[in-house]
Amino acid sequence: MISGMFVVFVVATVVILRGPLGRAWADRIAGRRPSSAGGSDEEVLAELDDLRQRVMQVEERLDFTERMLAQQKARGLEGPAA
Repeated sequence: MISGMFVVFVVATVVILRGPLGRAWADRIAGRRPSSAGGSDEEVLAELDDLRQRVMQVEERLDFTERMLAQQKARGLEGPAA
């Protein structure tokens, strides 16, 4: 049975390495940038700034929600049990 599992493992490894994951690993080993890098450095930095802004907004909303829940708990008005 072990030999059958070994064959399945080898076939699965070959399939994975021949696909996009294997090509990505080969590109990384060779020091090449991925073909789907996403654009110029300016575009990437602009997108990074946008993502930072969005994360900050989510953090503010989370902080607000936590404060509201703490106030409810302090008043004894707990919400539905989880």
